[in-house]
Amino acid sequence: MDILIWSGAAVSFAGLCGLVYCILRVGKARKAGLSDDALRSEVQKVMPINLGALFVSVLGLMMVILGIFLG
Repeated sequence: MDILIWSGAAVSFAGLCGLVYCILRVGKARKAGLSDDALRSEVQKVMPINLGALFVSVLGLMMVILGIFLG
């Protein structure tokens, strides 16, 4: 079950990297001094990536927990 734990940790880390990417992208848009509508548009573009990264991270954590229970 070690393989399930470590692969889950890798998947979770990939999701975490996606979340950091979303944070940096929105932070860059905020520092650019965009108008309210342009900033809202940028956040709407990032939202699906954010939700997908969160989902991947949760799947990775579930794999880790499953590996611990079965191991």
